[in-house]
Amino acid sequence: MQEVIINEPAGEWFALASAYITIGFGLILLLAPRKAFKILRLRTAEGVPEALSESRATMAGFYFGVGILAILFSQPLLWLTLGASWAFTALGRLVSIIVDRGNTRFNWISIAMEAALAAGPLIYGYTALF
Repeated sequence: MQEVIINEPAGEWFALASAYITIGFGLILLLAPRKAFKILRLRTAEGVPEALSESRATMAGFYFGVGILAILFSQPLLWLTLGASWAFTALGRLVSIIVDRGNTRFNWISIAMEAALAAGPLIYGYTALF
């Protein structure tokens, strides 16, 4: 398990924070998918239980898996993977704003959060690699 040492570089603190937040998102999607969908402003169709299994499997599994492995193995390429995942999430939201006319406050706040969650692991992973 990852030891938290007070003298760790600030970059590692940001990378760890991103990983813990990612794990938290994964746990919410796994354990409370209806609540997660409400937060994300999504609805499931009546009589389609596959929507909840998609939350528990695809979404939760990815968030939880990448976050936990970044912490457990603490390797530069895993930090870069975590950061790149969040960066591509922000890119996907930006494309949606442009193409789908999703220019809403929720989307812009989400992009800011996703960019912040990407920055820490990307900077730390890059500096640790080189």
